[in-house]
Amino acid sequence: MKEELWKFLHGFLALAMLLAPQDSECLKLIKVKVPAYKLKGETAVLQCLYEMEGFEKLYTVKWYRENEEFYRYVPKYKPPQISYRVEGIRVDHQLSDDTKVTLKSVSLKTTANYRCEVSAEAPSFASVQGSGRLEVVILPNSGPHITGERNHYMIGDEIDLNCTSGKSYPASELRWLINDLEVTEPEYLQRHPLITHPHGLITTALGLRLPAAPGHFHGGSMKVRCVANVSPVLWQGDRESVVETPLVANREAMLLVRSAANLEELSPTALTFLILLTYIT
Repeated sequence: MKEELWKFLHGFLALAMLLAPQDSECLKLIKVKVPAYKLKGETAVLQCLYEMEGFEKLYTVKWYRENEEFYRYVPKYKPPQISYRVEGIRVDHQLSDDTKVTLKSVSLKTTANYRCEVSAEAPSFASVQGSGRLEVVILPNSGPHITGERNHYMIGDEIDLNCTSGKSYPASELRWLINDLEVTEPEYLQRHPLITHPHGLITTALGLRLPAAPGHFHGGSMKVRCVANVSPVLWQGDRESVVETPLVANREAMLLVRSAANLEELSPTALTFLILLTYIT
């Protein structure tokens, strides 16, 4: 009798396992959405959207920062939200649930890869996960600054200028333009080492070295500009990650170089630099 009962139970369990839906069918990850960038001090909402089919029930949702768990949602717990102390992470429990976690007042230490893991209860114990990267950005408080200009230049004299960006994170990218055309010749550009300040902010500097030539002047003047661009490097972890439109901040400094041919107090071959505009925002 016991042997027959055992055979019946064994067959029943085998049939139940055979008819049970596969993990990929009972629990589906729809999307993991991590904002590609946020300004320092802003709020970041990380989303983990999923679907459960049949009789499946949610066991837990976990969030990790670089493989370190910082948030867990367990429906059976009261309250269901649990957060753990992780550097750079401040969870807003009131605005967090099983589909999203809200991070308050992000800082540079919040920059990281984030992963969401959703698990179902028995009998399937299905689990799905997805990831994305968040970059925290600090824009410069001011535009770039041009130094090195002189009052007079003769044709053939070397124009020797430096452009220095404001402090930012990530580092600003600098470009020189002459008459709205970018200077790309490496022999005219001098790249300086990045300067890293306390708290991770970075200053960029780029030099411009070239001889003053008549061909640079259109209508008796030459416009020299330095443009600073802050555009975070975006990272896409997998198909489930959503990368938002990149944040771009453009600021520039400009000098106007005029031919001195029409100025009586200067020789016809002299040039004068006039600071036309310090910052354009």
